[in-house]
Amino acid sequence: MSFTRDDVKKAVGDGLLSFPVTDFDAEGRFDADSYRERLKWFISHEISAVFVAGGTGEFFNLSMDEFREVVRLAVKTVDGKLPVIASAGLSVASGSAFAKIAEEEGADGILLMPPYLTECPQHGLFEYARQICDSTSISVIYYNRGNGIMKPETVQKLADACPNLIGLKDGKGDLQALNRIIRTVGNRLTYVGGVPTAEIMAEAYLAMGVNTYSSAVFNFVPDMAVTFYKALRSGDSDTVRRISREFFLPFVDLRDNKSGYAVSLIKAGTALVGRPSGGVRAPLEMPSDAEVEQLKQLVERAKTF
Repeated sequence: MSFTRDDVKKAVGDGLLSFPVTDFDAEGRFDADSYRERLKWFISHEISAVFVAGGTGEFFNLSMDEFREVVRLAVKTVDGKLPVIASAGLSVASGSAFAKIAEEEGADGILLMPPYLTECPQHGLFEYARQICDSTSISVIYYNRGNGIMKPETVQKLADACPNLIGLKDGKGDLQALNRIIRTVGNRLTYVGGVPTAEIMAEAYLAMGVNTYSSAVFNFVPDMAVTFYKALRSGDSDTVRRISREFFLPFVDLRDNKSGYAVSLIKAGTALVGRPSGGVRAPLEMPSDAEVEQLKQLVERAKTF
């Protein structure tokens, strides 16, 4: 761990956040060499934190041994330049185990994913998150999405109980619900936009005081992603809306062709820019040739911004 809780909170709350894919070789094994080069490329750009083995990084498809290798390599490669955040979750036991690995390997925090599959009452969600927070001393960002949606009073209760909880990532896109959380909890936490292709909601997030978001497309069009973020923060609405209209909205249309394409298209994009990351693991599947051709056109368009 290289960064304090306050350091992590500041970095996560103000700057472009990157979520690298996890590289696999032709046999579907973790490709450490390719991943190392990807991370070096990432940190050569203007970003404020690296979230490894996240949703885009197929956390749900990694073994604990692979997870450890990913985190270890990321911490070594980033080398204290930026906070490294790894994922944890699924159950209290596995979430605590992932958190322990992340801390042992030097990560600065964890992104706490929702529990696996089951529907959850609010007190159950609180206990799930509290117990995992208590299992580690590093910073925790709760991912408020799917079957793990917390109400404002639950988030407040968790923030009161867990001093290492420093943030909340919104994965629902319900701005009224997020605004209620922000009004209830205030600046005790930092807030991150986290819906798939979060750029499409970036202006709305910013209007609520949510200054940053997760950028998956940074994996293959990083210069455009940085241009978009700078335009957003400087109030250049013309550039924001042009990129949204000409890149992000068509990308979302393509993404919505099939479940899981929020990850699969990103991996296809890495190959199109000469930085291939291999395929996805089941149950995800890669896009068709026709879909890749559509994506290629968007990549070319991204060069014009």
